[in-house]
Amino acid sequence: MPKLCADVAALRAALAPRRAGGARVVFTNGCFDLLHPGHVRYLEAARAMGDVLVVGINGDASVRRLKGSGRPVLRADERAEVLGGLAAVDHVIVFDEDTPRDLIAALAPDVLVKGSDWAADEIVGREEVLARGGRVERIALVPGLSTSELIRRIREQSR
Repeated sequence: MPKLCADVAALRAALAPRRAGGARVVFTNGCFDLLHPGHVRYLEAARAMGDVLVVGINGDASVRRLKGSGRPVLRADERAEVLGGLAAVDHVIVFDEDTPRDLIAALAPDVLVKGSDWAADEIVGREEVLARGGRVERIALVPGLSTSELIRRIREQSR
Protein backbone atom coordinates (compact mmCIF):
# COMPACT_ATOMS: atom_id res chain seq x y z
CA MET A 1 0.00 0.00 0.00
CA PRO A 2 1.45 3.41 -0.90
CA LYS A 3 2.41 5.49 2.09
CA LEU A 4 1.79 8.90 0.45
CA CYS A 5 -1.89 9.80 0.61
CA ALA A 6 -3.16 12.22 -2.02
CA ASP A 7 -5.81 13.78 0.20
CA VAL A 8 -7.60 13.56 3.52
CA ALA A 9 -10.41 11.37 2.16
CA ALA A 10 -7.92 8.78 0.90
CA LEU A 11 -6.06 8.81 4.20
CA ARG A 12 -9.25 8.46 6.24
CA ALA A 13 -10.23 5.50 4.05
CA ALA A 14 -6.80 3.91 4.56
CA LEU A 15 -7.06 4.35 8.34
CA ALA A 16 -10.66 3.09 8.68
CA PRO A 17 -9.96 -0.66 8.69
CA ARG A 18 -7.08 -0.25 11.14
CA ARG A 19 -9.26 1.83 13.46
CA ALA A 20 -12.06 -0.72 13.18
CA GLY A 21 -9.55 -3.29 14.44
CA GLY A 22 -8.74 -1.13 17.46
CA ALA A 23 -5.50 0.46 16.22
CA ARG A 24 -4.40 3.71 17.86
CA VAL A 25 -3.52 6.40 15.31
CA VAL A 26 -0.58 8.68 16.10
CA PHE A 27 -0.13 11.95 14.21
CA THR A 28 2.84 14.26 13.98
CA ASN A 29 3.82 16.95 11.55
CA GLY A 30 6.66 19.13 10.40
CA CYS A 31 8.69 20.33 7.45
CA PHE A 32 11.13 17.38 7.56
CA ASP A 33 13.50 19.12 5.14
CA LEU A 34 16.85 17.27 4.93
CA LEU A 35 16.04 14.25 7.04
CA HIS A 36 18.63 13.61 9.77
CA PRO A 37 19.09 11.17 12.68
CA GLY A 38 17.10 13.43 15.02
CA HIS A 39 14.09 13.07 12.73
CA VAL A 40 14.50 9.29 12.57
CA ARG A 41 14.68 8.95 16.37
CA TYR A 42 11.72 11.30 16.80
CA LEU A 43 9.56 9.36 14.34
CA GLU A 44 10.49 6.02 15.89
CA ALA A 45 9.51 7.36 19.33
CA ALA A 46 6.24 8.72 17.94
CA ARG A 47 5.42 5.39 16.29
CA ALA A 48 5.98 3.59 19.60
CA MET A 49 3.08 5.58 21.09
CA GLY A 50 0.50 3.82 18.96
CA ASP A 51 -0.16 1.38 16.15
CA VAL A 52 -0.21 3.61 13.05
CA LEU A 53 1.94 6.68 12.47
CA VAL A 54 0.67 9.42 10.17
CA VAL A 55 3.12 12.19 9.29
CA GLY A 56 1.80 15.47 7.92
CA ILE A 57 4.38 17.53 6.06
CA ASN A 58 4.15 21.19 5.17
CA GLY A 59 3.87 21.87 1.46
CA ASP A 60 6.61 23.87 -0.24
CA ALA A 61 4.89 27.28 -0.06
CA SER A 62 4.14 26.70 3.62
CA VAL A 63 7.79 25.84 4.33
CA ARG A 64 8.91 29.04 2.57
CA ARG A 65 6.51 31.10 4.67
CA LEU A 66 7.69 29.43 7.90
CA LYS A 67 11.42 29.00 7.24
CA GLY A 68 12.22 31.75 4.71
CA SER A 69 13.58 31.93 1.19
CA GLY A 70 15.83 29.11 0.12
CA ARG A 71 13.66 26.57 1.87
CA PRO A 72 12.66 23.89 1.47
CA VAL A 73 15.82 22.27 0.17
CA LEU A 74 13.80 19.25 -0.95
CA ARG A 75 10.37 19.51 -2.61
CA ALA A 76 7.34 18.12 -0.78
CA ASP A 77 7.15 15.03 -3.00
CA GLU A 78 10.84 14.30 -2.30
CA ARG A 79 10.42 14.80 1.44
CA ALA A 80 7.34 12.57 1.41
CA GLU A 81 9.21 9.84 -0.44
CA VAL A 82 12.09 9.88 2.04
CA LEU A 83 9.73 9.79 5.03
CA GLY A 84 7.71 7.03 3.41
CA GLY A 85 10.87 4.94 3.22
CA LEU A 86 11.13 4.80 7.01
CA ALA A 87 9.75 1.70 8.70
CA ALA A 88 8.25 3.79 11.51
CA VAL A 89 6.06 5.81 9.13
CA ASP A 90 2.80 4.29 7.94
CA HIS A 91 1.29 7.22 6.02
CA VAL A 92 2.44 10.62 4.77
CA ILE A 93 0.22 13.49 3.73
CA VAL A 94 1.17 16.96 2.50
CA PHE A 95 -0.79 19.97 3.75
CA ASP A 96 -0.54 23.49 2.37
CA GLU A 97 -1.67 25.51 5.37
CA ASP A 98 0.87 26.87 7.85
CA THR A 99 -0.58 24.69 10.60
CA PRO A 100 -2.11 21.20 10.54
CA ARG A 101 -5.17 22.18 12.61
CA ASP A 102 -7.72 21.30 9.89
CA LEU A 103 -5.89 18.07 9.06
CA ILE A 104 -5.81 17.03 12.71
CA ALA A 105 -9.51 17.80 13.09
CA ALA A 106 -10.31 15.72 10.00
CA LEU A 107 -8.14 12.75 10.96
CA ALA A 108 -9.01 12.66 14.68
CA PRO A 109 -5.79 10.97 15.85
CA ASP A 110 -5.70 9.21 19.19
CA VAL A 111 -2.25 10.62 19.95
CA LEU A 112 -0.79 13.93 18.80
CA VAL A 113 3.00 14.18 19.02
CA LYS A 114 5.33 17.18 18.78
CA GLY A 115 8.90 17.90 19.76
CA SER A 116 9.79 19.23 23.17
CA ASP A 117 10.67 22.55 21.55
CA TRP A 118 6.92 23.20 21.54
CA ALA A 119 5.27 24.26 24.80
CA ALA A 120 2.36 21.94 25.56
CA ASP A 121 -0.20 24.74 25.38
CA GLU A 122 1.14 25.90 21.98
CA ILE A 123 0.78 22.59 20.16
CA VAL A 124 -1.61 23.11 17.27
CA GLY A 125 -4.49 20.63 17.35
CA ARG A 126 -4.10 19.98 21.07
CA GLU A 127 -7.63 21.11 21.93
CA GLU A 128 -9.19 19.00 19.17
CA VAL A 129 -7.37 15.85 20.25
CA LEU A 130 -7.99 16.31 23.97
CA ALA A 131 -11.69 17.07 23.36
CA ARG A 132 -12.07 13.61 21.79
CA GLY A 133 -10.33 11.89 24.69
CA GLY A 134 -6.97 11.58 22.94
CA ARG A 135 -3.62 12.54 24.36
CA VAL A 136 -0.82 14.93 23.44
CA GLU A 137 2.80 13.88 23.88
CA ARG A 138 6.08 15.77 23.57
CA ILE A 139 9.30 14.04 22.55
CA ALA A 140 12.75 15.28 23.57
CA LEU A 141 14.83 16.48 20.64
CA VAL A 142 18.40 15.39 19.95
CA PRO A 143 20.62 18.36 20.87
CA GLY A 144 22.48 19.91 17.95
CA LEU A 145 20.48 18.06 15.28
CA SER A 146 18.15 20.25 13.25
CA THR A 147 17.75 20.95 9.57
CA SER A 148 18.58 24.62 10.10
CA GLU A 149 21.80 23.63 11.90
CA LEU A 150 22.63 21.13 9.16
CA ILE A 151 22.15 23.80 6.46
CA ARG A 152 24.33 26.21 8.46
CA ARG A 153 27.10 23.61 8.68
CA ILE A 154 26.90 22.85 4.95
CA ARG A 155 27.13 26.52 4.07
CA GLU A 156 30.03 27.02 6.46
CA GLN A 157 31.97 24.10 4.97
CA SER A 158 31.39 25.29 1.40
CA ARG A 159 33.03 28.68 2.00
